[in-house]
Amino acid sequence: MNNTLSLTEYFKQWMETFKKPAISPVTYVKYKNTYQHLQQYFGDNELSLITRQQYQIILNRFAETHAKRTTAGFHKQIRASVLDALDDGYIETDFTRKAIITGRQIKKQKKMYLSYNEWQTLMKYTFNHCSSNSFNLIIYLSAITGLRFSEVLGLTVSDIDFQHRLLSINKTWDYKYHTGFQTTKNKSSVRLIDIDTQTLILLKNVISDRHLTDLNHRLCIDYTGKTPVSATINRYLEKLCYKLNLPPISFHGLRHTHASILLFKGVNILSVSKRLGHKDINTTQNVYLHVIKEMEERETSLIMQIMNEAMVK
Repeated sequence: MNNTLSLTEYFKQWMETFKKPAISPVTYVKYKNTYQHLQQYFGDNELSLITRQQYQIILNRFAETHAKRTTAGFHKQIRASVLDALDDGYIETDFTRKAIITGRQIKKQKKMYLSYNEWQTLMKYTFNHCSSNSFNLIIYLSAITGLRFSEVLGLTVSDIDFQHRLLSINKTWDYKYHTGFQTTKNKSSVRLIDIDTQTLILLKNVISDRHLTDLNHRLCIDYTGKTPVSATINRYLEKLCYKLNLPPISFHGLRHTHASILLFKGVNILSVSKRLGHKDINTTQNVYLHVIKEMEERETSLIMQIMNEAMVK
């Protein structure tokens, strides 16, 4: 057994042996990214000589330029390999134990969701400007359907059922690692979504204007055949919100907005959960608890109003 192996070398062998055969190519890219970070931050530091203090110092350095969530992911993958190294006798102690996770502070928080009127303003603008900018089409489709970013990018001509007014969600597009079409997040994410007449007309015009003659053509590409990454669409959306005098919101906030509006307008939570492609109704309840509580308060007021009116009569 080579006890002079560096952490970086061991991690590379570990991910190639235990992770590559068992995970998707997209997920494996994340491990390759961690390996590159290990080269930068740990270099040739021997696996068996690293102490808890040394590990924490380097982890703190990493956290200075990365968000807390990214730092946590970095640590999680390293720790998984270190625990296996411990089991295999390469090291005698787990130097990642009780590590403190920090991260770069986000300067400003975006609003989680828009109000109904704000949502309408954004919808009207993007609907009327889809032909000039594919970003507007992407934003509009997420706002009107609640689709995830990767689901919107994965839409093809064949996914539209004009006769039954349905949108089929059956795949995603890997915008991050550029590996093409991928499976949905989970089995529940494969679903059919009802769409309104105006959106159908819009999609029909997009197909015609952009000459998307093949059923496998993606709907949300620009005229050069490219699609944006999440950072690009989020920057565009933020600028658009300022332009329309709306509070800035993230792209994922469009999905939250869609669900929140449906719930507040009285759509039952099971229908909303299915439309979003959640694994189960508990996920929907946990994510949108704030809306459900607000609805309960509204219903309580309505019940009291009905009771009071009955007593007066």
